[in-house]
Amino acid sequence: MAAASGADAVSGVRRGLAAAGLAVALTTGTACTASPLLSADSGRLQVVTTTPLLADLVGRVGGDRVDVASIVRAGGDPHSYEPTLRDARNVVYADVAFSNYALLEEHNVIRTLDANLPAGAPNVSLAEESVKYAAELIPLVEHVDLDTVWLGMRARGDAAEQGATRASQVLVSAVDATGPGDVHAYLTGTFGDTDVYLDSSDGFDAADGYGDDTMTLPVDAHTHLSWAFDEPGTYTLTFRARLQVDSTSRPVDVGEATVTFAVGVNPHEAAAEAGITDPVVLSEGHADVTADLDEGAVVVVHDPSGGGEHTQTTYDASRVVVDVPPRALDEVPEGAGHDFLGRPGTRVYQLAQAVLGKHVHGEIDPHLWQDVGNTMAYAQLIRDTLIEADPAGAREYRANTEAYLAELEEVDAYVQAAIDAIPPARRYLVTTHDAFGYLAAAYGIEVAGFVTPNPAVEPSLADRRKLTQTLRTLEIPAVFLEPNLAARSSTLSELAAETGVRVCAIYGDTFDDRVTSYVELVRFNADSLRECLGP
Repeated sequence: MAAASGADAVSGVRRGLAAAGLAVALTTGTACTASPLLSADSGRLQVVTTTPLLADLVGRVGGDRVDVASIVRAGGDPHSYEPTLRDARNVVYADVAFSNYALLEEHNVIRTLDANLPAGAPNVSLAEESVKYAAELIPLVEHVDLDTVWLGMRARGDAAEQGATRASQVLVSAVDATGPGDVHAYLTGTFGDTDVYLDSSDGFDAADGYGDDTMTLPVDAHTHLSWAFDEPGTYTLTFRARLQVDSTSRPVDVGEATVTFAVGVNPHEAAAEAGITDPVVLSEGHADVTADLDEGAVVVVHDPSGGGEHTQTTYDASRVVVDVPPRALDEVPEGAGHDFLGRPGTRVYQLAQAVLGKHVHGEIDPHLWQDVGNTMAYAQLIRDTLIEADPAGAREYRANTEAYLAELEEVDAYVQAAIDAIPPARRYLVTTHDAFGYLAAAYGIEVAGFVTPNPAVEPSLADRRKLTQTLRTLEIPAVFLEPNLAARSSTLSELAAETGVRVCAIYGDTFDDRVTSYVELVRFNADSLRECLGP
């Protein structure tokens, strides 16, 4: 059997330093249930995973030969969880690590895993590698219902020649701005909280590396943002991109470029004012200010359909004019979270982020496990990884996996039968979290909508009417909330009450006291869909 903790490779002193070295980046506590501590002395293979769901899969395949701990705690959200020192300590003692990745996990979770895992320990990204076991990946297609361009930020390319890994960071900073007023770029969380990444009102400070005006991204990822301007006119924003390969390296310059914004004015006149003779006016679809790591430049990437990554055109940023039309004029909402924009009711021009919530992601929908067939691929990949780390346990790992795959085949058929029992006209899913694309694709149900398509603190009356109309037009009998989010999301529940629609539970990517395993999660969701959407 493999050494229980890789002690020959990583001394106790090094372990202590590795964990302590992350203290400045980690929180010191959590409200969720703590994972067990991995140990050098148990005599079993020590395995760390990023999420409880993956820990459950490892437990089913590994059986009594493994100890497994999850970084994200039960009830925690992998998209936003911040690791603790206890989590870092578990990584240091691990022989094997499994993450979902495809940019599912908060980047600090991945950085904690990759920075502290002993050298030589297998570190498997299940989503990417499961295609070898016939997992079916689907693109992350984002349906946008905005009448202005959606503008985000992107890091494109893998920068492999510079030694970048999935734990590397790309820093995209605003370093200068011109215009008649102030400009802000910010991200609105699912429940109205805001993170400000650009604020021109207090200038740009090169002394601290423009830290107050910087967006940090993983390699080959993009994020949504809202952009607000408090006066009409022509603006320019200059962006500088840098690559930080690891936590000890100095950032390497990628490039710098200036983008023009036409705020409440004719974009061609704004182009002339900015001295652009051959402008590219972006007024619809999906655009990103992009750090192109492989080309060493800051460019603007545009997809006019706004639905995915398949029809992109790359433009020289100096030619781009982003249209912020008069119809983008909006009011600052109530609540302290938006006071940086001015007093409530103040009029600002705003390009809203297209999808509500902190949503840094790549090109592939990472929620593969909602298709049981993909989880079967995960199980086989876990089996082969454990066998490689612990050849003496090969027979037990194979037997456990064979039994688990048989159970998963039954579960897969159970889900399909549940969906088949719902009349086709009622197979619509409305929820708060874009985590069910694989469920829809695998079993024949349509994702019809989310709590709101527009990232205001509270949905506008128009947004509420639109969702209400969707519920009534499609005669949707129920909407679905994830239990860990339902207590903090009232809008969908209110609309359901107004329209006489049931509110039912569905699980996305976490467990609780009621659902404690993957099989329970899948069966619960199937039962909930059949009961709430069925006749």
